[in-house]
Amino acid sequence: MPVNAMYPGTFDPITLGHEDLVRRAANLFDKVIVAIAANTGSKVPMFSVDERVAMARDALAEIDNVEVTRYNGLTVDFAEENDLRVIVRGLRAVSDFEYEFQLANMNRHLTKKVETAFLTPTEKYNFISSSLVREVTRRRYPRVCLAISTRSADGANSRLASCRLSALADLAIEG
Repeated sequence: MPVNAMYPGTFDPITLGHEDLVRRAANLFDKVIVAIAANTGSKVPMFSVDERVAMARDALAEIDNVEVTRYNGLTVDFAEENDLRVIVRGLRAVSDFEYEFQLANMNRHLTKKVETAFLTPTEKYNFISSSLVREVTRRRYPRVCLAISTRSADGANSRLASCRLSALADLAIEG
């Protein structure tokens, strides 16, 4: 029986840390759905849900067993409705654990059909978060391109043209 998973989040914007977790989850599960939340709760997104979906599809296009979609409602309901047996969550630091632990326990209370798996990022991406990228981009480097590599229409590596869209984050110095 195939084990399919979802990696939910707002991905505002998607970072190299997210990409790292998706690649590693894709090695563990038959299929990984990167599920981008349309309802962001109290968060005010920098990018629309359509922009976030487009950026994630572009960043993850070369991973065969990964799909990107948007969703509304409870994550656990989306997982159950789509036969996704695992919710993948990233833990960068101990400070992430308490919130993620509460979320996993609530999801388990809501359904016994879905489990939560925690992955930690590769060390060089430990400090990258979407909120940090948004803050740096808005306040200090609004025109600096902190982009992840993307594919252009001809398949060559490129950078997203718009500096607004280039807030995609590789805060780790490349090169």
